[in-house]
Amino acid sequence: MTSAPISLEFFPPKTDEQKATLEAALPKLKALKPEYVSCTFGAGGSTLSYTPETIRHLREEHGLDAAPHLSCMGGTREEIRDLLDRYKAMGCQRIVALRGDLPSGMASYGDFRYASELVEFIRRERDGAFHVEVACYPEVHPQSDDAHADLHHFKAKVDAGANGAITQYFYNADAYFRFVEAARKLGVNIPIVPGIMPIANFPQLRRFSEMCGAEIPRWLSKRLHAFGDDAESIREFAADVVAELCSRLVEGGAPSLHFYTLNRARATLSVIERMR
Repeated sequence: MTSAPISLEFFPPKTDEQKATLEAALPKLKALKPEYVSCTFGAGGSTLSYTPETIRHLREEHGLDAAPHLSCMGGTREEIRDLLDRYKAMGCQRIVALRGDLPSGMASYGDFRYASELVEFIRRERDGAFHVEVACYPEVHPQSDDAHADLHHFKAKVDAGANGAITQYFYNADAYFRFVEAARKLGVNIPIVPGIMPIANFPQLRRFSEMCGAEIPRWLSKRLHAFGDDAESIREFAADVVAELCSRLVEGGAPSLHFYTLNRARATLSVIERMR
C-alpha cells in the first residue's frame, strides 16, 4: 500500500456543460481529502474573471482549500495587485505563480515577462500573505535552450521567493529523480512535487504533450495505440501504468502528488484506488 498527500488541479469552467462536468466530479474527488486544490488561469479579457469565480465556488460551496493560478499574462502590476487582494480577502493562502503562454492574438506580455519577476512582485507587495508555488520541468521547458538553462530559470524562481514547486507531468520517474538531484546540487531546497496526468483520452493526451513538451515514452504510446477504440482497456492499462509511476515516485521520496484532473474524477480515482 502506497499513500501520500495529494493535491488536485481544475480549470475554470466557462460553459454550462463544463460547469456540470466539474460539479459531478467534485463530490468524488473531495472524498480523496486533498491537501488543497488549484485552479488554472484564463488569460485575456473577460476570462480573467473565471478563475476568481471558480476559486470562490470551490471554497464557499465545497469547502476546499482552493489556490488560484496567477500568470504573467494577467496584465499590469495594478491588475495583479488587485487580484492578490481579492484572493487574500477570500481567505486564499496559496498562489501558483506561472509565466503562462502568450494567448493567441496578443502581441506582447503584460508587465512581467518571467515567473521569477511575478514571484518577486508577490513577495514585495504582499509578503507573508501567500505560500507561493511555481512550475518546473523535469523533461525541460519546450521553449528552453537546454536543460542547464532551464534549471537556472527554476532556481531564479526559488531565489525570488517560491516556497514549493509542481512539475509538468511526465511518465518517466527517472526524469523526476534526476531533476530533483540536479536542483538540490544547485542549492534548491524547496519541495518539488510531481505533477501527475492520469490517462483518460490518448489522442487528447498526445495533443497536450506536443504543446507542453511532455514526453510520452514510445513503449507507452505503442501499447495505448494497440488498444484501438477499446476505451475500457485503455483506461485499465493506463491506470495501472500511472499508479505504478506514482508508487515509485512516493517510494523514491516525492513529498506529495499533484493530479491534473481535467475536471473529471474517473481517471484520477482509478489511479489512487490502485495505489491505496
